[in-house]
Amino acid sequence: MAAGGVAMIAIAGIASLGGLRLNLTPSEPLGLWRIVSFDRQIAVGDLVFVCPPAGSISAFGLERGYFRRGSCSGGAAPLIKTVVALAGARIDIGAVVMIDGVLLPRSRLSPVDGQGRPLPPGVGGVVPSGNLFLHSPFAGSYDSRYFGAVPEAGLLGLARPILTVDP
Repeated sequence: MAAGGVAMIAIAGIASLGGLRLNLTPSEPLGLWRIVSFDRQIAVGDLVFVCPPAGSISAFGLERGYFRRGSCSGGAAPLIKTVVALAGARIDIGAVVMIDGVLLPRSRLSPVDGQGRPLPPGVGGVVPSGNLFLHSPFAGSYDSRYFGAVPEAGLLGLARPILTVDP
């Protein structure tokens, strides 16, 4: 068991050097992913690797175990999320998320996390310039529903699966 854990850590370390990432969270299929550089403007629907902002977002995510430790400036590992709104979009957060008056599918918020701790919703409003609103269809995902829009500066690239399994 210990040897398997060491092997996974070694694979993850080697993979990160080549723009590859190992996803071990259920927000997206498990397995090996590649970070692909942008050759165009970011668009709604893009699946991306992004660093959560340093500060309260990263600290809360790490403290609660929502984020794994990693190479981002706030100490978290990059996340895989879908861009669902760009700067200028109107976000309303209630029991679900509405973007410009349209329901975001699979966006129901939970008042508590998997351990029963309170999970406060994010603040809605207009996505500021230079920011993105991110989402994962996985019900237990910690995303912009809870932490709000994030700076585009944290984008690492598009997320492309190499070898994945969807449990």
